[in-house]
Amino acid sequence: MIHYQLRCSQDHGFDGWFKDSAAFEKGAAAGFVDCPVCGDTTVRRDLMAPAIGKRAAGRDRNEAAPAAPSAPAAPPAVTTAGPLPAQLLSLLQRMRAEVEKNCDPVGRDFAEEARRMHRGESERRGIYGEATPDEAEALAEEGIEVGRIPWVPRADG
Repeated sequence: MIHYQLRCSQDHGFDGWFKDSAAFEKGAAAGFVDCPVCGDTTVRRDLMAPAIGKRAAGRDRNEAAPAAPSAPAAPPAVTTAGPLPAQLLSLLQRMRAEVEKNCDPVGRDFAEEARRMHRGESERRGIYGEATPDEAEALAEEGIEVGRIPWVPRADG
C-alpha cells in the first residue's frame, strides 16, 4: 500500500491509500478518486515530505530496527457541510435500492417488529424502517443488532 497526499482542482488537500502508484493513476484517470470536501474528480498528487526514520541511540548502523506495528492507523473522521461527493451518493443510492429490493418496509414499527423477530414471534427477515435514536439504543441494549444508513433520494429521482 502507498499513501499519497492529494489535492483537488479546488485546492482542498486530503490523503488516500492505494495498492501502488499505477492504481492511483488508473483510478484518478477514470474519475474514481474524488475530493471528500467538494466531490471534484480532478485530483493530483501533492508534494509530500519523505518519511525518514530516526536511528536509535547506541544502535549499530547494521543492526536491524525493531519491527513497526502492522495495524494501520484509523482514518481521520471527515465532516462536510456541503453536498455528498458524487461517488458516495451513488454508493448510498445503490445501497438503498438493494435494501428496498431485498427487505420488507415496516415504517415507524421498525423497533417493535425487530423485537418480535428477536423473540421468535415473527419470521426472521430483512426489514427497514424508521427508529428514533432512543429506540435504536434500546434495541442495542436488548442485544438486537440494527444498522443505520443515510437514506438518500433514489437514483431515479
